[in-house]
Amino acid sequence: MPTDPALTLHSWLSPAFPTGAFSWSHGLETLIAEGTITNADGLEQWLAGLLRYGSARSDAILLARTMEGEDVADLAAALAPSRERYTETMEQGAAFARTINATQPFTISEAAYPVAVGRAAMAAGMAPAMVLPLYLQAVIANLIHAGIRLIPLGQTDGQRILTALQPLCSDIAAEAETAPLDEIGTAMVLTDIASARHEALYSRIFRS
Repeated sequence: MPTDPALTLHSWLSPAFPTGAFSWSHGLETLIAEGTITNADGLEQWLAGLLRYGSARSDAILLARTMEGEDVADLAAALAPSRERYTETMEQGAAFARTINATQPFTISEAAYPVAVGRAAMAAGMAPAMVLPLYLQAVIANLIHAGIRLIPLGQTDGQRILTALQPLCSDIAAEAETAPLDEIGTAMVLTDIASARHEALYSRIFRS
């Protein structure tokens, strides 16, 4: 009996899927250490910025174009604004591809994380309209978990943030589904700088 594609996708994007996502903070650790983000409201605003103007939106466009058959692997790698962010997306993508190749009836080549997810989803015949919002929610959920550990926040605060951002995940996913590559860009410059400064933090929990 074939597996429901929605169940397969949820398993790929769940914390149990071995991509090592729990060890990366996307520069959030620097922003918290420097006092830029200090509470749940600040975390929610930062995550909303990533979705509207930052890497989350860009990655969703890369994923969507990959699912349409475009080769954006080199572009995805080049868009990383710092060494640690490059390592973050490439190592997660490589781990994702290895697990897909070990568990699915098809294989994909290693690439940046959104490209690897897009390749697997295309090979599995999934619809972009299903993949994109769940991908964005998974990315945001992982960063919420990082914020819970670092600020710190309670689990209920984390769920409130995730619930508040779910409509935005859907909206950005719908935009990304048809957005061309020339709409990729970011206005989250402080986050990009924070990711570059992370390696100089005196004490670190996360790898980015």
